[in-house]
Amino acid sequence: MSRIVCRVVLAFVIACLAGVAAFAQHTSRPDKSSEFGPVMRAYLGYLRNEQEVVDDRNSRREISTQYYRRNSNRIHALREMAIRLVTKSANDYVPELEAVTGDEFGILFENPPSVRTFRLNQVIANTFRYLGTVNSSETFYLFARLDPYEQAALLEKNQPQAAASQPETIPAKGQSVGQSSTRQRRVVP
Repeated sequence: MSRIVCRVVLAFVIACLAGVAAFAQHTSRPDKSSEFGPVMRAYLGYLRNEQEVVDDRNSRREISTQYYRRNSNRIHALREMAIRLVTKSANDYVPELEAVTGDEFGILFENPPSVRTFRLNQVIANTFRYLGTVNSSETFYLFARLDPYEQAALLEKNQPQAAASQPETIPAKGQSVGQSSTRQRRVVP
């Protein structure tokens, strides 16, 4: 009888120790999102939800393996860049991020620029700021979409330069500056 009691007590002690060890591991490993502010935590939650949607669609075989892999890698690249930006700036702000592969530049740009010309923080097409690359099984180029205020400031800054570099326009012969270029309709009696 004492042998049975000893085994039960020993099993109970082992179970308790395993539970304590698991609890200690869980509490000693801080949640990565807890070190960020509410904006970044919300963005990480958004990316987590996007991954769940992609996982769900994949489990129901609605998407191809290639589509699943690329979008999972894209979400990983967005997460990595967001963490990099917020950690570097120590500011709880995440711009609108875009992650594209080299063959997807047509999604963002009407006339895709050459990758070789990109410089960090370069503004491209007065719309995007180049942030760098993230390798997540394939190379993703990350951009931050400029907000309307940044775009307006860029346009305002570039307008005086553009006006100075353009030659003065001269009106065509026979037409004065204030005259309309449309002709009067002729009425036939």
